[in-house]
Amino acid sequence: MSSALLRTSTTARSALRVAAATSSSKVGLAGLSFTRGKVTLPDLPYDYGALEPYISGKIMELHHKAHHQTYVNSYNQASAQMHEAQQHHNTPAILSLQPLLNFHGGGHLNHSLFWENLSPTSVSGGSPPTGALLAALTSTFGSLQNFTSTFNTALASIQGSGWAWLVREKATGNIGIKTYANQDPVIGPYEPLLGIDAWEHAYYLQYQNRKAEYFKAVWEVVNWRKVEERFGKK
Repeated sequence: MSSALLRTSTTARSALRVAAATSSSKVGLAGLSFTRGKVTLPDLPYDYGALEPYISGKIMELHHKAHHQTYVNSYNQASAQMHEAQQHHNTPAILSLQPLLNFHGGGHLNHSLFWENLSPTSVSGGSPPTGALLAALTSTFGSLQNFTSTFNTALASIQGSGWAWLVREKATGNIGIKTYANQDPVIGPYEPLLGIDAWEHAYYLQYQNRKAEYFKAVWEVVNWRKVEERFGKK
């Protein structure tokens, strides 16, 4: 498998159109569901301060209760507006709402996965990957250290706000690193395995402009057991 560094395409910006249009479907992902176009804020599987000293409790509280909640509220509002626009066949309104659904729905999906990506050090957070996942990382990147270094380089390359993800290509099973702008979700030919939030709200209260320190520290609380679980699903 190659270790190519992949980047997102602009087609991801229309990612959640279907979620808004399907009023009775349920899509299970990261402990969340879309039901009648509504989403809810997931509970964290750990206390806000459980990731200290690597990520402060204050950051986690604001990130979860304020930022993620805003994505949930805004997605639900846009979803309801989309339903009304579709009922009235209001094409201009439908088109204007699609970017909002993608942004806020993507923010909800990305953060729901992100919380699961993390775990306190007392509960295996930071413990290195094993088994098939470690073998795939070693085959693709040469070593786990090379992978984290390449991943951090991808994070640092993001201009403005965005995410870096370890993804698997559905057609080939190959893994790679892919960056996404803003809140664009991992969709289409790829499935997300591990994502790191590079938005300032994920680190600024603690690390200020030293985001490279955050990129280094976050690996101390990465939940590789959850990543292994995702990788094991075919």
